[in-house]
Amino acid sequence: MTGFLIQLGGPLQSWGEHSAFNDRDTVAHPTRSGLIGMIASALGISRDEAVTDPAGDGEPTPFSRLGQLRFTVRHDRPGVRMRDFHTVGGGLPAHRTVPTAKGGRRGAGQTTIVSERHYLADAVFTVAVTAPGAPDAAGLTTACARALAAPHWPLHLGRRSCPPGAALVLAARVPDPVTELLARVPLARPRPGTPHHPAPDADPEETVSVRFTADTPFPPGFPAPASSRAAVTTLNDDPVRLRPRDRAYRSRPSYTTSCRLPAHLCKGYGPEYLDALLAYAQPPATEGTDA
Repeated sequence: MTGFLIQLGGPLQSWGEHSAFNDRDTVAHPTRSGLIGMIASALGISRDEAVTDPAGDGEPTPFSRLGQLRFTVRHDRPGVRMRDFHTVGGGLPAHRTVPTAKGGRRGAGQTTIVSERHYLADAVFTVAVTAPGAPDAAGLTTACARALAAPHWPLHLGRRSCPPGAALVLAARVPDPVTELLARVPLARPRPGTPHHPAPDADPEETVSVRFTADTPFPPGFPAPASSRAAVTTLNDDPVRLRPRDRAYRSRPSYTTSCRLPAHLCKGYGPEYLDALLAYAQPPATEGTDA
């Protein structure tokens, strides 16, 4: 099951799932629509082209192919929820106040709109991206990883005010990216019971609980209880159209579980974590091979 690995970590993230009008929500992890939209932006698929079947003939489009992607999200750090208070339209002349649904403008004393926007601060998610069942799964995931490494348009984590961190694409071609999440990719958190540096005699058998979410059932070999193979909820985030004034989504099941991972994967914060991530992404050449 070839795929690639990305890491979503920035000062702020916001993954809206049922935002309406002046209350812009975020769920606790990246949404399917947010991830597909980010990859579409990297590939240069415009908003007008972000339609699964524009002609109604069932022919696949560059955007509809992204619907074959599947995302397994590891919650390295859940982050802290923040609410930002906005006002829109205040102090403007009459011809520039907030438009109304009837095509006019708001009158005096009604020009200011209050808006609240929700964010995740200091959150980090590592995502395994695969395309099981796609006709050319390896080609699709390779093209997506390549685009994310050199995007056509600037990328953001749910909102344009939320740029991604320095490490986005961790590995472009991985035979089994879900297993990499379980066994090899460093966790962006300190080891329990220690400061940033674990003690030399730390128990090698120690484990930590890590949460995972996915848009398909976890595979049989996944180290989680059998009950996690049933969906815990549904999310309205499977994109059908992402046009500027015409957005539509399908509901899809969401799977969640927690499992125990080796504590030695915890590599702290800041420079020490980035060093561990670099060592994972660029392992030293083995003896007898070219560097």
